[in-house]
Amino acid sequence: MTLMILAVCAFVSLLVGIIMEGWPKGAHDGLGIVASILLVVFVTAISDYRQSLQFKDLDREKKKITVQVTRDRQRQKISIYDLVPGDIVHLSIGDQVPADGLFVLGFSLLINESSLTGESEPAHVNSENPFLLSGTKVQDGSCKMLVTTVGMRTQWGKLMATLSEGGDDETPLQVKLNGVATIIGKLGLFFAAVTFAVLVQGLFSRKLKEGSHWSWSGDDALEMLEFFAVAVTIVVVAVPEGLPLAVTLSLAFAMKKMMHDKALVRHLAACETMGSATSICSDKTGTLTTNSMTVVKACICGKIKEVSSSEETSSFCSGIPDFAVRILLQSIFNNTGGEIVTNKDNKTEILGTPTEAALLKFGLLLGGDFQAERQASKLVKVEPFNSAKKRMGVVLEIPGGGFRAHSKGASEIVLASCDKVIDSNGDVVPLNEASFNHLKDTIERFASEALRTLCLAYMELGSEFSAESPLPSKGYTCIGIVGIKDPVRPGVKESVAICRSAGISVRMVTGDNINTAKAIARECGILTDEGIAIEGPVFREKSEEELQKLIPKIQVMARSSPLDKHILVKHLRTTLEEVVAVTGDGTNDAPALHEADIGLAMGIAGTEVAKESADVIIMDDNFSTIVTVGKWGRSIYINIQKFVQFQLTVNIVALIVNFSSACLTGNAPLTAVQLLWVNMIMDTLGALALATEPPTDDLMKRSPVGRKENFISNVMWRNIIGQSLYQFVVIWFLQTRGKAFFHLDGPDSDLILNTIIFNSFVFCQVTYTRLLYLEVLP
Repeated sequence: MTLMILAVCAFVSLLVGIIMEGWPKGAHDGLGIVASILLVVFVTAISDYRQSLQFKDLDREKKKITVQVTRDRQRQKISIYDLVPGDIVHLSIGDQVPADGLFVLGFSLLINESSLTGESEPAHVNSENPFLLSGTKVQDGSCKMLVTTVGMRTQWGKLMATLSEGGDDETPLQVKLNGVATIIGKLGLFFAAVTFAVLVQGLFSRKLKEGSHWSWSGDDALEMLEFFAVAVTIVVVAVPEGLPLAVTLSLAFAMKKMMHDKALVRHLAACETMGSATSICSDKTGTLTTNSMTVVKACICGKIKEVSSSEETSSFCSGIPDFAVRILLQSIFNNTGGEIVTNKDNKTEILGTPTEAALLKFGLLLGGDFQAERQASKLVKVEPFNSAKKRMGVVLEIPGGGFRAHSKGASEIVLASCDKVIDSNGDVVPLNEASFNHLKDTIERFASEALRTLCLAYMELGSEFSAESPLPSKGYTCIGIVGIKDPVRPGVKESVAICRSAGISVRMVTGDNINTAKAIARECGILTDEGIAIEGPVFREKSEEELQKLIPKIQVMARSSPLDKHILVKHLRTTLEEVVAVTGDGTNDAPALHEADIGLAMGIAGTEVAKESADVIIMDDNFSTIVTVGKWGRSIYINIQKFVQFQLTVNIVALIVNFSSACLTGNAPLTAVQLLWVNMIMDTLGALALATEPPTDDLMKRSPVGRKENFISNVMWRNIIGQSLYQFVVIWFLQTRGKAFFHLDGPDSDLILNTIIFNSFVFCQVTYTRLLYLEVLP
């Protein structure tokens, strides 16, 4: 609207000027306003265009989704955009269905179709109801799907074709700044109206003194037009329309740079909010650790053995009965969601989660043959792993008749379902107290060495089992305990220390055994002497009053369920009023990611559901990258504070100078073209200079901003008021004493003085910008 008013003002100025003074003298002011308008428009347009290109790049990165398919009899990873009808897609819990297709083979498959149908109840998909639609999500189970339709021909594609892509929501900071801009704009409108009224009143008074109030010339019309132009430009200068541009530039610049630092920002607000974070609830696996798991210890038939990749099979298997090795290999190769394939280069590749891959690698080390084991028995039923049961199971039809169930999962849970064990002779014997205590001590010992433990068990079912029957929950025979090592990532301990010095508390929330969690947390520097570690079942039994006292001290939560993580985050945000960032990679992390102020999903290990619930995707799954995101967030906040400080000072000085001068002397020293020029420079180049400054390590030595701190701090008000007074005094001195000080005399003295005033005003801004850029002013 302001540009439209200025355009009308420029047209009238050109028309009256050319009629009264001729071309080109009469067109100077009008053309100056036109030039300023064009510059503002083109600079904004170019900036918006560049920003749109950046968002296209970000969108392209966001769409880099891979799926596992069987094609040309090979299981392989391909881009979702390379899917074609006829591909067999492998889906598991948390995956998004990438195309329309038909159910081929699967177990306990539940599909969440709420994104398409709005139905909250999941649909059971099987051979009787075989249709799978793109955009839906796998809530439970696993399957293989035959792709029938891809792209815009799918149901999801047809739905997307009817929607126009919406713009990005304004960030909380933009909302605050736009509120400030609105208030200043109203003040500017008031000052503009008063200035115009005072100038017009001065003209009328002069005409009355001259006795020519009834006779008006073209010069008088031009003077009235100049008064109107000054009033309009006071509004233009008063409204800090450069603030949205500065915020956008700063966020777009930060988002682009963060891409190089392995962080993909999905929502603009996350950039600035991360700078205010006071607490990080981090997952363990893949974030604090490398997520490249290896079995390093195992307890089979009561014997604890070290596992080395260089070790010969005979060395590990010595002393272990053949029956125990056979049943162990059958459990490893059949009770798994992973797979071992041979690629085109005849190299063996292990597909699946890191835990599954570690067990499969262990099976190969024992001399097992994956394909032979899979073909030796028929898979009858699969109950995939989920976070509630913390175990998974399968039922096999054994050659010669009968069925056998295999179970694996969290050691304490699976061991509690066992009443028998394989002894050192390979015989199945009752699990007595001594054997139970030995296995329990082994679990604690492995956990204290920062090993993730899994218990493997089996059960003979006889010939009465039906595929519709659920897996038994008791009566299993314990095969053994395996300890899986997941090394802590390099640099995590240093990153946690940086967070502490920055006033950000780090908590580890994991589904692992509490001893494993404590060992890893100490190694990372998360668990201190003052903090406590707690298990999920204990946490969820606490009352509201107990939680309020307990949560500030919690540094580790082990054996946590998705609900525990959600409750912890909710209490931190609402009760303690902290700004909370949460990391996660699984479907079970989605509620906590959604509840947090900033959700950080893992780009490598993360499921599509987790990524969709997150604000930032950590492309390398590294905790150090989270610290980098926090550093950029703080940089954005401080950069915009600098720009606001700079622009409000300019606005206040321009308003006071023109208003006071108009009221006292009847003319404004800063003309319309001059104010427009300053406004353009301050909105564009000032924003570029101050809003795109990269972060420094010193930013992580400051305390976080928090949720309730005012955006314009007391120090900023001090600088704004101090600089405004200083600049006003300089300009007022030049206006009242300038002619005498510079010995100006003659017909052009007013013009020369106004030029000096304008240049002094500009140099004041240049000096002020430099002080802010060099951080001389806090």
